Amino acid sequence: MTLNFLVAPDFAPERFAGWHLLNTVLQKRSGLGLHLMTPATAAEQAALIADGKVDAVYANPFDAASMIRESGYVAVARPVGKPDEMVIAAGAQSPANTIEDLKPGCKIALTDNKDVKLIGLRLLEAADLTEADIQWQVVDTYQAAARMAIKGEVDASFFLAEAFHSLSRLTKTQLKPLIESKLADITHVLLIHPRIGDGLDKLKDALVSLTGTPDGQPVLDELGIEKGFEAMSVEDGEFMIDLMDTLLS
Repeated sequence: MTLNFLVAPDFAPERFAGWHLLNTVLQKRSGLGLHLMTPATAAEQAALIADGKVDAVYANPFDAASMIRESGYVAVARPVGKPDEMVIAAGAQSPANTIEDLKPGCKIALTDNKDVKLIGLRLLEAADLTEADIQWQVVDTYQAAARMAIKGEVDASFFLAEAFHSLSRLTKTQLKPLIESKLADITHVLLIHPRIGDGLDKLKDALVSLTGTPDGQPVLDELGIEKGFEAMSVEDGEFMIDLMDTLLS
C-alpha cells in the first residue's frame, strides 16, 4: 500500500528538497510506501483533498481546522518552536512606516493562504481597517507579493513569516516590515486520515522520533524545523480549532 503525503504550498521553494528527504526517511522508518505531493497552489491542494486522494497532510492551521471537522482527519504532530507568524511589509520607498499609515482603499497583495490573511486582518484592526476597506491583490507566490510591494503596485503585502525571512537578501533590502505577529500558539500540523489504520501510528512515531538522530536531524535542519516534531493529542487539535475560531470571530 502506498500512501499519499501532501505538503501545503506555503513554503519557500528552497525547502522542497527537504520535504523529499523527509519523505524518504519516513518511508524507511515507518515501513510504509509514501508518495509525496507538492501542489503549487491552495486551489490544487483543495482539489486533491476533495477527491479523497490524500492520506496525510502537512497543513496550515486554517485548512487543518476545516479538514479535522469536515473530512475526518486527525492532528497527530506539529513542529516544535515554529509558530505560524506573519509579516506585513511595504516597499522600502513607501511612505508607510507602520500599519497605522495604511488607510481605507489601500492595496494589499497576498497569496491564497487563509491563516495568513486572518492574522493580518487581526493586526490591521489597530489601523481601524476591515476586510472591506482593502483592495486585495491575490498572487500565486510570496515572491510575487514582494515584487508588487517593491514596485509600489500595492501599499503592502502579507507574508508567512518564514517565507518573508527566507526571501533573498537583495529582495529584503527593498522591503520594510511594518509589523510581525507574535501569536505563538498556531502552527502547521501533520494530519493523517484514520482510514490508513495502523499506518497512522507508524507514520506519527517515525516523524516524532527524528530529532537528534543521524538520519533524521539533517533533514529537520534542511526544513528549518531544527527542534523536530512533537505528538499532538485530540485535545491539542481541538484547542487549535478554537484558536482559529477566535481569529475568525
